[in-house]
Formats: sequence, C-alpha cells, structure tokens
Amino acid sequence: MTFGGLPTRWEPDGDSRGLALVLPGRAYSPSAPLLDLALRALLQHHFTVQQVWWDAESRGEEDAEAWVRRQAAEALEREDADHVVVVGKSLGTRAASYAADRGLDAIWLTPLLVVPEVAEGIAANAGRQLLVGGLADELWDTEVARELADSGCEVLEVADADHVMATDDAVRTTEIHLEVARAVDSFLAGL
Repeated sequence: MTFGGLPTRWEPDGDSRGLALVLPGRAYSPSAPLLDLALRALLQHHFTVQQVWWDAESRGEEDAEAWVRRQAAEALEREDADHVVVVGKSLGTRAASYAADRGLDAIWLTPLLVVPEVAEGIAANAGRQLLVGGLADELWDTEVARELADSGCEVLEVADADHVMATDDAVRTTEIHLEVARAVDSFLAGL
C-alpha cells in the first residue's frame, strides 16, 4: 500500500510477532521524526507496521475522537493479527478509548492529556502503555501523567520538550529524540 507514492506498510526481517498500527498527528505525518523512530524500533522488534495517513481537515464537522476511532477501526478491519500495538501521536492519541475497548498495548507520543476523553481512555486500558511528553507542551498535563504512571503506565516526561518533543536547539532536540527512541525500544523489548 502507498499514500502519495510513499509506502504505508512495513514488514520486519523474519517472522512478525504482531501488528503495529501507527496513527499520526493532525499536521505530523507518519514520516515525521518521532513516528519514523517508532517505525524503526517496531521493525527492530519484529512488528509489522501499518501506517495510517490522513488529511485531518477531511473529517469536516465529525467529532475528532469518533473520526480517529473510525480511522483505527477501518485500518484494523483489514488486518489479521493476534497482537496489536497502537502508536499514536497527538491527534492519533484520540484512539485511546478504542485501544482501551480492546485492551491493546499502546505507545502514546505527546498524548492530549488535557482532553478528558484521551486521559480517560488511557486510564481505562488494561494493555501496557507508554506515554511520552514534554513540560513545554501545553497539551501535556503533568498531574494526569503522574496519575497514569501510578496506575501502571510507563511515562517519559522531558522537562524542556514541546509538542513535537523538540526545543529551539538542534542538538538538544536530537538528544530528546534519542531519549524517546530509548524509551520506545525498552517498552517494546518488554512486550
């Protein structure tokens, strides 16, 4: 499968141990740095990766959570996997309730913790979850992250990172992305 000439599906070398469904942000495509790092880590840990590419403006007046849930459901309808991991970035984290309904393991990159439905979806999920966010992101809520960590979520919180896990400094941004890559790698190794 392709989207605009880019591949959307990736197979690991050797046997696959499951499927990872990648849900991007509103203006953060699956080829953007954090999701590209996640893709590489997922393949390294022998997951088949199906990226969802979307134009978030196409949802029109449809509720954001319902629209993202529908996108996730439609992508998974075409799949046959025993183990599914959801990787969501920003808007894609609105699939938290969908993942919770199915008990799916998840990696939430810059989840919208200030949106009650997202935080509640994460809290309700019996699957293993990793949350990644920064204190310079107005959509990250430290108190909610702490509560979710207390209830079993793994949390990487970076003091100076914004909503794309970056700063104005290129070297520091690279260091932050290395922290994220290590957290994702460690999480996947523990599944």
